[in-house]
Amino acid sequence: MLKKTWNVFLSGEIHTNWREDIKKDTLKHNLPIDFTSPVTDHTVSDDCGVEILGKEDKKFWHDYKGASINSIRTKYMIENSDIVIVRFGEKYRQWNAAFDAGMSSCLGKGLIIYHSLELDHALKEVDASANAICRNIDEIVNTLAYVTTGKLIV
Repeated sequence: MLKKTWNVFLSGEIHTNWREDIKKDTLKHNLPIDFTSPVTDHTVSDDCGVEILGKEDKKFWHDYKGASINSIRTKYMIENSDIVIVRFGEKYRQWNAAFDAGMSSCLGKGLIIYHSLELDHALKEVDASANAICRNIDEIVNTLAYVTTGKLIV
């Protein structure tokens, strides 16, 4: 049996507790996984650039500074992950999540996409690059269990 701690990057929607739910369930099943994620405090993530590098008069440059700094963390974590889980929520268009999915696919990472049936059409190209498309936390945890241990917990 493979003895390894898997690195899983949790990307995407930041307005619900889906990350904590996955972590809690994988811990319950004692899965060999370490999790990483982007900064999930929306205000801190948006404003890090101007807080560090100085204020901007134009919103574009404000956002550009923050996105550029955040990309350092995101690129590193995706490159050093074994599996990337990307969550697309219902409330906002998450272009950054789609970018993370594309980057993960190009790097050959195991890619799990998590979204509702209502987003199937909008995400068809993203889904086509995924190794698994999950609709709920149980499907994600079961997929992680099988991949990391070779066993089913269904």
